[in-house]
Amino acid sequence: MLRVGLTGGIGAGKSAVAKRLAERGAVIIDADLLAREVVEPGTDGLAEIVAAFGSGVLTAEGALDRPALGAKVFGDETARRTLEGIIHPRVRARTAQLTREAAADAIVVNDVPLLVEAGLYPSYHLVIVVLADRDLRIQRLTELRGMTAAEAAARISAQTDDERRRAAADVIITNDAGLDDLHARVDELWRDRLTEFERNLRAGRAAVRHEVRISPPDPEWPVRAERLIARIRHGLGADADVRHIGSTSVPGLPAKDIIDLMLSVRTLAEADALAGRLAGIGFPRRSGEWFDNARGVPGLTWPKRFHGCADPGYEVNLHVRVTGSPGWRFALLMRDHLRAVPAARDAYAAAKSKWAAHFPDRIGYAEAKEPWFDAEARAADDWAEEIGWQPAP
Repeated sequence: MLRVGLTGGIGAGKSAVAKRLAERGAVIIDADLLAREVVEPGTDGLAEIVAAFGSGVLTAEGALDRPALGAKVFGDETARRTLEGIIHPRVRARTAQLTREAAADAIVVNDVPLLVEAGLYPSYHLVIVVLADRDLRIQRLTELRGMTAAEAAARISAQTDDERRRAAADVIITNDAGLDDLHARVDELWRDRLTEFERNLRAGRAAVRHEVRISPPDPEWPVRAERLIARIRHGLGADADVRHIGSTSVPGLPAKDIIDLMLSVRTLAEADALAGRLAGIGFPRRSGEWFDNARGVPGLTWPKRFHGCADPGYEVNLHVRVTGSPGWRFALLMRDHLRAVPAARDAYAAAKSKWAAHFPDRIGYAEAKEPWFDAEARAADDWAEEIGWQPAP
């Protein structure tokens, strides 16, 4: 089962995206609808609201008087948190129930307006954010919901900004054109990413791209890495030691569009025990045994565990290494050395360009790098001794 979070600011068109995904076959769980459901007449949720805010928040028919309740919590942080403490746990519980009831091969989309504000984005396999121009959103809210322009602007300003939404998004759908354009974007996402992601997840296999292409430095690489790290920490526990390593972790260095991450463990037995949980959150183990080459020691290798990513929209190498092992140390040392010494970084960039031109296949490219890695290991060790480098905790 693929769990997708869907969010976007008011007037951006999130509901239109949810409707189209439902037409494609997704199971939609609407947080707004559930928030109404859990406080319907006769529910313990409504009874708790009345106990907290008084019978004045009820209509004559005994239903929740939302304007009256809104007047009590507007501008009152304590009252707002009390209300959230009543509604949010019930919505989460109902969401979990509906998710459990979905088919094993379902694509379950949680439509959550405050997904980013609530910090929920690491809990999903993938997050979709719907964006639209602010003026267009105001126009939609005035024409479709009867708000004044000032009311619409205030509602937009009360929510988080699009910069925070972008940082949380695995997929951004810009909804500034017509409905046909929006449907085409959603259909492409469904066809080319979501369905394949779900199949990979169910089969426990990583998505793989075979092309070797060096890309210019991309400021989105660290943002992407942090998003993936947050997902792993959510799945394994907040104290999981996950770090961004490899070429995409070095500012200014051209690289293949691959995010290398390293999960530190105490033993390889612990790494094996975590394999199922990693696969469940979208990082299945790659088949076969994997090793690091022991730099400068012919014929010696350092064992590790190696995972990929089931999402075809990413390419991820997740290296699981024992804390303090030679491979663990070298991964951090090489990253820090290339970050600190521009000449070493630039020499590596030139070499990468040459290897990519001569070795379009991954195996040939990897083999061509080995002599450079041996030299880098010696240079990095000299640098570490000179400055007294130690791996950051």
